[in-house]
Amino acid sequence: MNREPPDVSGAVTWGLLAAWAVHDLEEVVTIPRWVRTHVPELRERFPGVPERVWRGLESVDRREFGTAVAAVAVVVAAAAADGWRTGGRSAAYRTALDGFGLHGLVHLAQAAAVRGYTPGSVTTPLVVLPFTLWARGRLRRAGALPPTRARDVARGLAFAATTAFGAHALARRVRHAR
Repeated sequence: MNREPPDVSGAVTWGLLAAWAVHDLEEVVTIPRWVRTHVPELRERFPGVPERVWRGLESVDRREFGTAVAAVAVVVAAAAADGWRTGGRSAAYRTALDGFGLHGLVHLAQAAAVRGYTPGSVTTPLVVLPFTLWARGRLRRAGALPPTRARDVARGLAFAATTAFGAHALARRVRHAR
């Protein structure tokens, strides 16, 4: 039996892209200065972190970071569009939504680990988590969200990590190709 897409508004699907844009704007604005001022202190506080990680973090310039953000924007926009096309039933959209919310928890864990502000930690409790919970609730009420399983959580985290690492790898290649 063919089922019609559920009655979810574009705010649920396209809202993912809007919430992501607000959140990433915080990161774009704050990361360059935050890295310059906090990496030296973090190096001392976390001596077990390999030096190549710190050097890699310090080497990302504004243009490279902007390229990575643009690459993630393409992925999030595609997931939101697929969510809209399918009335929220798209596995890609639901995985991206889960990944967005779970990546917010990573931001909060980072802020707890450094005992202070980290880029993304302000918009996480104000935008990322509320939007994710609201959208999941709307999808659930529309019958477009099956019960959450452990593999959905793993898939969401993997999606967020793969997207972030892939975007940064692409941005680094673009930067070095210039």
